[in-house]
Amino acid sequence: MRTLKACIHFASTILCVLNFLAICSSQSIDQDALLSFKNNLIPDSSNFLSQNWSARASVCSWIGITCGSNQRVTTLNLRSFGLKGTLSPHLGNLTFLKSLDISNNSLSGFIPSNVFNMSSLEVANVSGNSFSGSLPLERCGAIMKELYMDYNELSGPFPSYVLGCMNLEVLSMRDNKFLGNIPKEVSNMTALKRLNLANNMFIGELPVELASLQLEDLRIFGCNLTGPIPPAIFNISSLEVLLLARNNFSGYLPPDLGNGLPNLRMFFLSMNSLRGRIPSSIANASLLEQLGMSTNFLNGPIPSSLGSLKNLRQLVFGLNNLTAETVNGEMKFLTSLTNCRSLELLELSENNFKGTLPSSIGNFSDSLTIFNIFGAQVRGSIPSTIANLRNVHGIYLDSNELTGPIPASIGNMKQLDRIYLLHNKLEGGIPQSFCQLNNLWDLFLSDNNLSGPIPECLAEIKSLRRILLDSNRFNSSIPNNFWSLYDLVGLNLSSNLLVGSVPLEIKNLDQLRELGLSWNKFSGVIPSSISSFQSLVYLALDHNDFQGSIPQSWASSLSLEFLDLSSNKLTGKIPESLEDLRYLKYLNVSFNGLEGEIPTGGSFSNFTTSSFMNNFALCGEARFQVPQCEEVSKSKSSLKSSLIKYLLLPCASLAIFLLLIVGFLFLKRRKQKLSSSEEPSLSWNETSYQKILQATDSLSENNLLGRGSSGSVYKGIFPDDGLEIAVKVFHMQYAGGRTKSFNAECVVLSNVRHRNLVRIISSCSKTNFKALVLEYMPNGSLDKWLHSHYKKLNLLQRLNIAIDIAEALKYLHHDHMIQIVHCDIKPGNVLLDDDMVAHVCDFGIAKLFQKRGFIAQTKTLATIGYMAPEFGTEGIVSTRGDVYSYGITLLEMFTGKKPTSEMFGEGMSLKDWVYKSLHGNAILDVIDPQLFIGEDKYLTAMKQCIASIFYVAMDCLSNSSQERISMREVVTRLDKVKVIFQAFYLPKDM
Repeated sequence: MRTLKACIHFASTILCVLNFLAICSSQSIDQDALLSFKNNLIPDSSNFLSQNWSARASVCSWIGITCGSNQRVTTLNLRSFGLKGTLSPHLGNLTFLKSLDISNNSLSGFIPSNVFNMSSLEVANVSGNSFSGSLPLERCGAIMKELYMDYNELSGPFPSYVLGCMNLEVLSMRDNKFLGNIPKEVSNMTALKRLNLANNMFIGELPVELASLQLEDLRIFGCNLTGPIPPAIFNISSLEVLLLARNNFSGYLPPDLGNGLPNLRMFFLSMNSLRGRIPSSIANASLLEQLGMSTNFLNGPIPSSLGSLKNLRQLVFGLNNLTAETVNGEMKFLTSLTNCRSLELLELSENNFKGTLPSSIGNFSDSLTIFNIFGAQVRGSIPSTIANLRNVHGIYLDSNELTGPIPASIGNMKQLDRIYLLHNKLEGGIPQSFCQLNNLWDLFLSDNNLSGPIPECLAEIKSLRRILLDSNRFNSSIPNNFWSLYDLVGLNLSSNLLVGSVPLEIKNLDQLRELGLSWNKFSGVIPSSISSFQSLVYLALDHNDFQGSIPQSWASSLSLEFLDLSSNKLTGKIPESLEDLRYLKYLNVSFNGLEGEIPTGGSFSNFTTSSFMNNFALCGEARFQVPQCEEVSKSKSSLKSSLIKYLLLPCASLAIFLLLIVGFLFLKRRKQKLSSSEEPSLSWNETSYQKILQATDSLSENNLLGRGSSGSVYKGIFPDDGLEIAVKVFHMQYAGGRTKSFNAECVVLSNVRHRNLVRIISSCSKTNFKALVLEYMPNGSLDKWLHSHYKKLNLLQRLNIAIDIAEALKYLHHDHMIQIVHCDIKPGNVLLDDDMVAHVCDFGIAKLFQKRGFIAQTKTLATIGYMAPEFGTEGIVSTRGDVYSYGITLLEMFTGKKPTSEMFGEGMSLKDWVYKSLHGNAILDVIDPQLFIGEDKYLTAMKQCIASIFYVAMDCLSNSSQERISMREVVTRLDKVKVIFQAFYLPKDM
């Protein structure tokens, strides 16, 4: 008996040993596969894995790894790890893997043929990388349920291998370069519930066979599909989301639309070529929350039945030919929509309603924030009940046929930031109650029949940015306190009955881009202080009674493009300094009393006689149709010689004598300084080494924010006051520099203060350790926001950030007392604070170590892809090199592509790619597709805005450094782009 028990015990032991060896062998297979994956990564991107994925530890303890009960790898989740490199085919050896997520990294190259063919794989997500080429031919795993390939550069026809994935429930391939037809065989994937093919290059018609699937979510927007939408698609009763916008669909909507969509919540058909009426049966899709059919050729009345959609939050019907049924002239459908108590956005602009606004619009719920109905042939007066829309941010009723007074009750709409009532037939004055709108940015009342004085109290609204009151009948003078609106960027009072002079206090409005005072009765001299308006683009002072001469100093208004001084009483000469206005496209000084020679340089070479007609005694070239000028008189020449002989020569001698004395005193003082100690004690506001170690937990890797070419950055907290900081610790090759020069430069850099620069709090300097203590930016770098599909920046945010960076460089290059060249402008050196305001960091790094050789050292600080040609080849450092780097950064911000992307190489760069799109009318091919997600109505405005930004970038990227524009000009032009873009309506979530 004992022998039997011993045998059983021995056998059990052997089985355990064999089982253990089997587990070890299996784990070794998984380990080899994962290590092969890691070895395919670029080392800089896999530092985190190299520290954690060690062969000395169990695979199941590695970061991003989950194992099953059999100790085999079942989950690999490396989402948003910043990985770069290619995908190893050995991943296919993870035979027990159920979930693979390597999304939101920078992986590139082809996807190996066996990656999606693992027998246990259920979910695979490779979205948000740079994978290219066609997909593998092998079929996906038999139990695959979810496959995500969004936001890559995959190409070729619809992947045939996917068609064999019979258990697939989710297939998402959006934002790639797939082309050809969508195969009807997709309908064989009977388990499919969610299909997303948006923003690809598919052509042909939408397969009717898709209607046989029990789809819940169908998104095929932003493709090139044509023909009618098969009516059967509108009978997929399981659908919750149907997005077919931005295609070329034609034809008519079926009369029973909505009857077969009981579960539909989101429905967009915008930007197609659909015709006919909107069927009233759409209201039978009773769960609808978002409905968009803008930018089509739809006609007929908007159905009043839409008022039964209790869950409706967004209704977007703009840019069609829709009409309105009326009762006593009032638009009936608007009254019905007041029953939609969840309605937030109502967009009905540019239609043919020909009715009046009912007083019932005051019955809309408090959830309504956007009420947009401009250019829709709306008639009658504005009901006073509009004031009940207390949470609406903008009144967009411009370009209609409105009459009567502006309701004073609008002053109770405290959330208003825009009032657009221009191009109507409104009468009366501006209500005093408008002065209570403390959040108002834009007040646009142009082209009406308004009269009376301009209320003085408007100047109390400090938030105002643009005031357009032109083409009315306002009288009296401009209120004196108007000149305290320091942030005003646009003021147009032209074509009114205003009188008085323009005071010197106008200099306070130095942010103005547009100033229009023409066709009034202004008198006096033109203030020379207007010359301080560096951003001024448009200046119209014509048809007034201005006297005196044209100010010489206007040449400093470098941004000026339009200048009209005609029909005044100006005298004197046309200043030659106006030749320096390089952007001037229009000039008119006709009908004045000017005399002397007409300049011919600069923009004057493009002007004709129409710019100078009917003046007193102008002379110049024959093309201006004026007399030729006489030679300079001998008396003037004699006077000039006398001045030189009896005045200038004695003054010059005295100046030289004074300079010699100053120079002697300077050298004496410098000698005294040089005799002092080479290694001073703690300087200015230096932080001790021990305090930095305490704040950063001894520079722990857990506090590491990032590494760069010059050093590493750690997050820290000072324990004594709780101040959050970032500590920039320089690499050892820099740390050996002289402490005295380092401290001296730190003192200089600490005084470099600007809203868009990261503030230097203090420094720490030892023989082999040098660091800067900086303010902490909680939203991280711009680079992470641009290349993360889970952090999104809309168009306006990107434009604001671009302007912030430009403002910082403008300050460093032009406005600081010591010119500073950054040398390494890129998204990684731009940090974002809590309010998403951009702050440039690492400025002055090259200057800190200038003792080690300024030119040679700075060449190592720049980043490949961003450095100017002359910087990389010759080591030439200048502000123009920063301009080039900024241009590349600007392209990256709006294309979403890094200059080092694998798609760029010999014969094609990021700059060339965008340049060809601009000149080939294919700009949509290069714009970051994330900018257009869910945007239909404003596609044209966004496209024009980004094109203008690209043109600014191109002017920064000239191969000749001398031909690049300055950062002053960049700021001016981008500000102008922003002003023009904001003239269009901007949704609040953009």
